[in-house]
Amino acid sequence: MALTKASTKSKNKKSRLRRISDWLHLWLGIASGLIVLMLGVTGCIYVFQKEITELIHHKEIFVEVPSNPKTLPLSVLQANAEKALGNKKKITFVSAYKAPGRAWELGVYKPGDPKAFWYFDSIDYYDVVLINPYTGKVTLVADYKYEFFGVVKMIHWSLLINHPIGQQIIGWSTFIFVFLLISGMVMWWPKNLKKSNFDKSFKVKWKARFKRVNYDMHNVLGFYVMLICLMLALTGLVWAFQWFQTTVYVVASGSTTPPKVVEVKSDSTKTITAIPFDIAFEQAKKIFKNEDRIAMSPANGGSATIYATGYRGKETFWNYDVLQFDQYSGKLLHSANQSEKNAGETVIGMNYDIHVGAILGLTGKIIAFFASLIAASLPITGFIIWWGKGKKKKNTAVAES
Repeated sequence: MALTKASTKSKNKKSRLRRISDWLHLWLGIASGLIVLMLGVTGCIYVFQKEITELIHHKEIFVEVPSNPKTLPLSVLQANAEKALGNKKKITFVSAYKAPGRAWELGVYKPGDPKAFWYFDSIDYYDVVLINPYTGKVTLVADYKYEFFGVVKMIHWSLLINHPIGQQIIGWSTFIFVFLLISGMVMWWPKNLKKSNFDKSFKVKWKARFKRVNYDMHNVLGFYVMLICLMLALTGLVWAFQWFQTTVYVVASGSTTPPKVVEVKSDSTKTITAIPFDIAFEQAKKIFKNEDRIAMSPANGGSATIYATGYRGKETFWNYDVLQFDQYSGKLLHSANQSEKNAGETVIGMNYDIHVGAILGLTGKIIAFFASLIAASLPITGFIIWWGKGKKKKNTAVAES
């Protein structure tokens, strides 16, 4: 009998590497748990921000299309938006939509103290005006500095901290989460695929006691979303660490040479004719006739240029072309097309759309939502497992004494 027990004990004994992995999984999970919980919850909330916003502000976002759907000049809409803001702020960006029943967005943004510790102090103002492009009527003025989803995004981004330490906390917690996903997979991996082990590893025993259900939710649900959570975490690391973004670029492009930056300037000796912003926009509409939306940025003095960005996709941001126009004449000076980008630029450009699931449309956003929800639950279910084991050891010790 003694030999049998010793043999069983020997078989069940974990390797040193496995014991170290289990120990790190426990304590790193406890150390990063609150941040991972926060990232999961804010990620869930933000995924459907577009749908929720359109539901709440449906009357302001969607407008009636006239029988002769001709939009007003962009400069007129710009003037109306600035008037709605008290004529004290100049429009810095415009989003014009191809969809005929959609209000256009005109916004103003001014940074605050660049050395401010908190997010709210780093912005002087950030306002967005929704306007009917056919009538010029303002349908909504929103303060985006305090807008709900904007605040949620900044909590997710840096805990509302403007100092680099905010992203460092998020970044290293995410890095730890990647390790937890991999080590969790190692701990979950069944020794063999007998039916009993299969059920234990791939199914949640919902009718069992709470302790077992909690254990299954941590292990089984964690397994099912592991690859999705890994993708969400890795795309998050692209923003958190420059070295990680550079690594992704080099691996995808096969080159250590950064993308070429072309410097374009307006000719300040030219005399302003008509309204260059309108001229630039009309040219952009002709060039971007198949794009879903056009983003316009007025020139900011000196030799700066007017920017026009044409996005393909109603919600994604990776597939776009950029035009630059002379701010004095409205003449097209330069174009940069998506087709000219290398694989590294394309992958980095896709990062946001992958992170929020929009790259796969509504299906991708639903997947990202549930993956984030389960990710948020893992620190809670993991803590309950650890707490339960601690109580069991304590009760065993008391009973033996």
